[in-house]
Amino acid sequence: MQEITVTQRKVVIAACFGTFLEWYDFLTFASLATYFSVLFFPPENPTAALLMSLATFGVGMVVRPLGSALFGSLADKFGRRPIFIATISLMGMTTFLVGVLPTYAQIGILAPLLLLILRLLQGFAVGGEIGGVAVYLTEHAPHGRRGFYTSVLQLMGPLGILVSTLQIVLLQAFLSDADFHRWGWRVPFLFSALLLFISIRTRMSLEESPVFRQLQAEGTVSKAPLRECLSDRRTLGRMALLFFCISAGGSLLFFSSQVYANVFLKSVVRLDAQLASTLVMTSTLLLFPLTVFCGWLSDKIGRKPVLLAGLILGAITILPVFKGLQHYGNPALERFNREVAVSLYGGDCDYSPFRKAANDCERNQEFLTRNGVSYSLRPQRAGQDVFVSIDGDGGIYGFNPERLTGALKARGWSESADVGQVNRFMLFLLLVVPVIAVALITGPQTAVLAELFTARTRYTAAALPHNLSAGWIGGLSPFMVTLFSVQAGDALAGLWYPVGMLIFASVLGLLFMPETLDVPLGD
Repeated sequence: MQEITVTQRKVVIAACFGTFLEWYDFLTFASLATYFSVLFFPPENPTAALLMSLATFGVGMVVRPLGSALFGSLADKFGRRPIFIATISLMGMTTFLVGVLPTYAQIGILAPLLLLILRLLQGFAVGGEIGGVAVYLTEHAPHGRRGFYTSVLQLMGPLGILVSTLQIVLLQAFLSDADFHRWGWRVPFLFSALLLFISIRTRMSLEESPVFRQLQAEGTVSKAPLRECLSDRRTLGRMALLFFCISAGGSLLFFSSQVYANVFLKSVVRLDAQLASTLVMTSTLLLFPLTVFCGWLSDKIGRKPVLLAGLILGAITILPVFKGLQHYGNPALERFNREVAVSLYGGDCDYSPFRKAANDCERNQEFLTRNGVSYSLRPQRAGQDVFVSIDGDGGIYGFNPERLTGALKARGWSESADVGQVNRFMLFLLLVVPVIAVALITGPQTAVLAELFTARTRYTAAALPHNLSAGWIGGLSPFMVTLFSVQAGDALAGLWYPVGMLIFASVLGLLFMPETLDVPLGD
C-alpha cells in the first residue's frame, strides 16, 4: 500500500476545490430560482414566470451530456489537465456574468435570453467537469488506497449545497427584502470570482495525469475517443452499467435523502420549515465521515460489495423510512389519512408536474397532494361538476380551497404538525438510513468511474453516461415522484419510482458488475 505523496495531496485539494466551486455555482442558481422569476421574466404572470425560471435551471441539466461528450473527447485526445482548467474557467466566468446581468426591468426580453445562454454554458461546463475530474483524481491515486483517496471528491456536492444555502440565508438575515431583491442576490455570483481565481491558481500548478503521459509516450492516444467508445461492445456494456446501475443509484439516493426528504417533511408531514431543514442538514453532516469510511472500506473488501450494499439498502428502506417520517412527524395526519375517506370525482384529472394545472380536477389533485391528504380518484358523475367528498358528505364542487380547507379541518386535518407530538430523535435516525445508503455508493464511486474503462477512452466513457444518468434519471426523479403521487392520491406512491429503479440497479449489479479493486489504470 502506497503512502500519499505531496503531489497527490495537491491534486486532491485542487480537484476537490474545483468541484466544490462547480457545485456551488450550479446550485446557487437553483436556490435563487424564485427570485429570478421576478427579476428576469415578464411580471404579468407570476406562475408562468416561476415555471420559466425553473425551466431555465433545468436546461443546465439537459446540456450536461453534451458537455461531457465534447470535453471528454478532448481530454482523451489532448490531456486531462487542459480540460480540467477549461471547464472550471468556463463555469466560473459564466457564473460571475450572471451576477452582473441586467434584469428584465432594465433591458426587457433580452434579460431572460442572456440568462438562458449563461445557464446553458454552465451546464456545458459541469458536464465536462463531473465524471472527468474523477478520472483525473483516480489516475493520481496511490495504489491500494484509491477508494479512500478519491472518496473526498463526493463530499463536494453536499458541501456546495451547504455553503450556497448558508450564504443566501445569511444575506437574507442581514439585508432587507428590498435590498436583497435589488442587489443582494448578486453577491453569491460575484463571490464566485474569488473562488475561481483560487481554483485556477491551484489547477495551473498541477501536472498532467501519469496515465495520459504514458499513453503519449507510447503513442497510443485515441484519435476519436467517442467513436471508439461507441464501437467497442465491452466499453458500451460498462457505460450502460454505469448509466443504469452505479450513477443512477447514487443520484436517486442523493435526491431521496437530500432533496425530497426536505420537501416531504415540509409539505406532506407538515413540519415547521426550519425544523425540517435542520433535521435534513444534521443528517447530511454524517455523510462526510461515512463517505470517506465507505471509500476506505472498498479498498479492503472490494468495490462491488460496498456498492451493492448501498443499492440494496436503498431499495428496501426508502418506503419504510418515509412512512416512518409520517408516523413520527405527524401521527395525527397519519391517523386522518387512515380513517377519513377523501374522494375526488372528475373526468379530466390528468395533473402533470411538467405543466400548470389545467382544470378544477387537476387543481384539486395538486391541492390535496400538496397538503399531505390521501384521496381516491373516481369517475365524474353524469350531470355533475367536479367535486370532493369527505367521508361521504355532499361534496365541495369545483375548486374552492377555502371551503375544502375548512371541511378537512372539521374532520381532524391540521395545517401543521403538532410540535408536542413530533419525535425529533426518531426522525433523525430515519433520515440517517438513506444517508448511509448514499455513502455506500458515493464512497467507492469516484474510483469505479475510472476503473471500469481503459485509459485510451476513460474520460469520455466515464463522463458521458454519468452525466446522462444524473440528468435523465436523477434529474427527472422530482417530477416522476410528484407525478405518481398525484395520480395515485398518495404521497408515498411516488416513491415506488426510486424504489423500482434501485431494485433494477441492484439486479444489474449482482449479475454484471465487475470487481475493479486494484485493476491497473494504465491498460
